[in-house]
Amino acid sequence: MFLVNVKEEKRRLRAHYKKLRAQCPPELKRKLDEKLTSSVLGTEEYQSCKTLFIFVSSPIECDTMQIINDALNSGKRVAVPRCADKSGRMDFYYITSASDLEKGAFSLLEPDPEKCEKVTDLSEGFCVVPGLCFDLEGYRVGFGKGYYDRFLDSFGGTTAGICYSRYTLNQLPRGTFDRHTDMLITEKFINRNR
Repeated sequence: MFLVNVKEEKRRLRAHYKKLRAQCPPELKRKLDEKLTSSVLGTEEYQSCKTLFIFVSSPIECDTMQIINDALNSGKRVAVPRCADKSGRMDFYYITSASDLEKGAFSLLEPDPEKCEKVTDLSEGFCVVPGLCFDLEGYRVGFGKGYYDRFLDSFGGTTAGICYSRYTLNQLPRGTFDRHTDMLITEKFINRNR
């Protein structure tokens, strides 16, 4: 029987998909982001949620600003993560506009805790989860810090990974602490796992 070293394989996949994403031509990325945004906004899960938990994207991630703006304009509460410490814990804060964001850990835009209310109820909502690549069961390879796997353990709402279809695989290696999302949303298809 062939055994895969999960940590090593995920490290390899992480490097591979970071490189692919960095090489994606800007015009193609813009088109993929438009289609992916439309896919997310069209789901019943997004449309019916009162609270949207969502990350603020980095340049190589699927762009989330259009989704954030739509949610704010639709009267949804929008909760964005902030790294609480280097051990992999993050807290979510409600934002009311992009002016509530500041550069934080890993040079990512995060909510300013001086301006924003911390989220205390994780029992419901719709959470958009980042990843460098996903498989069809909703497992992901992220940036390797484990923030979202820890968060997903305590989140009671519906979770959706977002990814371009070109970065999806049938199955990814997974470890004991890896958590899958309830849905995978791409610009071409939606896969529900729950």
